[in-house]
Amino acid sequence: MSTYDVVRPVGQRPTPIPPAARPERRWSAQDVADYLGIALSTVYQWRCSGYGPRGRRVGRYLRYDPDEVRAWFDGLADPQAG
Repeated sequence: MSTYDVVRPVGQRPTPIPPAARPERRWSAQDVADYLGIALSTVYQWRCSGYGPRGRRVGRYLRYDPDEVRAWFDGLADPQAG
């Protein structure tokens, strides 16, 4: 038995986590492209050049924290603002 095994009496079910308490899932590069309304290749080009929101590798997958993507986007200067 590992340290992560949970021992419950027979027949007792785990308590479900309410949807509001669940963390938001991480976004894929495609999710980021969809959110920003850009091509997927642009997300990858930005990553290679060090621009754009920070992504992290999870095994072979690239994932983004949705809050960080939103914060990065909100922090961009608006060219129309002058």
